[in-house]
Amino acid sequence: GQGIANPLATISSVSMMLKYALNEEEASVKIDNAIKKALANGYRTGDLSAYDAKEICSTSEIGDIIANYVCKS
Repeated sequence: GQGIANPLATISSVSMMLKYALNEEEASVKIDNAIKKALANGYRTGDLSAYDAKEICSTSEIGDIIANYVCKS
């Protein structure tokens, strides 16, 4: 791929699946908080670059950032 797709909706969908289908509330909250933290720290994919971006990331980079936040929580 080109690395320009925004994966946040897909990651959020995984969070909802964990919460509603698998009753994994704790994991869901960790993912949601990681997304919020990444956005609060200014990480954006290109399509969101107009919204207070501090760093423009590829699809895999933003996924890795969120995964790292989840692991640290």
